[in-house]
Amino acid sequence: METKFPILESERVILRQFTDNDLENVFKGLSHPDIIKYYGISFKTLEATKEQMTWFADHEKNETGIWWAVCNKDDGTFMGAGGLNDLSKENKKAEIGFWLLPEHWGKGIMTETMPLIFNYAFTTIGLHRIEGFVETENIACKKALKKLQFNLEGTMQDCEIKNDAYISVDIYSKINKV
Repeated sequence: METKFPILESERVILRQFTDNDLENVFKGLSHPDIIKYYGISFKTLEATKEQMTWFADHEKNETGIWWAVCNKDDGTFMGAGGLNDLSKENKKAEIGFWLLPEHWGKGIMTETMPLIFNYAFTTIGLHRIEGFVETENIACKKALKKLQFNLEGTMQDCEIKNDAYISVDIYSKINKV
């Protein structure tokens, strides 16, 4: 049985399912040097970006997570993407992921959008825990998570190699208190 994709809305944003028309915007985001600096995925061509679009669709079908296109509620302008990865229904947890095109940075879009995803995760999916793994150098993301009342649980020192150098990753969590 096909279930209808959940559309989430706030005052300024609408979170909707990705469509083939989003390909160019996803490529614009996941090839932009300022976005991919701290993001785990990047693409060099529009063709390669189709892999990400397939991942969004498969992710949802396999129930390993769900991602939304983040759009302006007034005119439908694509602004970025956000969602849940590594969803474990058994352990009632998932990892949050999010990116915005730079022209939408600093406008409170992330802090308006993320609670929509949290609410869906906690009330509809029934999760207890949402995790955030953030490169220690990503100060802007860490500030946003603090504003969203995530708790810093610790730092994994030199746990990954990126651009031939070790990086550390901070672990954040948000627990459903209800």
